[in-house]
Amino acid sequence: MLIRPRKSYTKTTWSKHWLRKHPNLFKDTILTRPEQAWVSDITYIATKNGNAYLSLITDAYSRKIVGYNLSNDLRTEGVAQALRMAIRERQTTLPLIHHSNRGIQYCSEEYQSLLNHQNITPSMTDGYDCYQNALAERMNGILKDEFLLQTYQDQTQLDEVIRHSIQIYNSKRPHLKLGLKTPIFIHKKSLAELTTRDL
Repeated sequence: MLIRPRKSYTKTTWSKHWLRKHPNLFKDTILTRPEQAWVSDITYIATKNGNAYLSLITDAYSRKIVGYNLSNDLRTEGVAQALRMAIRERQTTLPLIHHSNRGIQYCSEEYQSLLNHQNITPSMTDGYDCYQNALAERMNGILKDEFLLQTYQDQTQLDEVIRHSIQIYNSKRPHLKLGLKTPIFIHKKSLAELTTRDL
């Protein structure tokens, strides 16, 4: 509670584009298991040699960060790399929603093709309401305000710190919403409780 929140003024989302936007399916979803809905967002992190851009994909049920990528630009490849990581870690073939804002990276043909190939259903915020992606925004805040407490030299150094921070977050940081259990504990336990038929 004594950590002073940081304010972000660097724009990472351009949503006023002509690419197709998808309806918000996440707002009506009642979460009952992991790999039911993923939320995704991009945030900037300043280094002494300029900004880096972190793409995160979080399982909405367990709060586990399942995919991430640090890039030196806002091109689609960065968010696509985070998605590929999440897909590699996926353990079920149950229906899955991918929720994001309307940023051009998420609406791009490359990203949407990747979702379609994996039978993942896209969901996006309505209009420009950032609160409709509040969980993803919250994940950005946790990493930046609780783990990344200094300005690192460059992207290489930051990448290593982020990798270590996500490992700690997933395996050691308890959540009130999870009954003071860790994301990885809830993720593994809930997946184990799914029957063979469910999988």
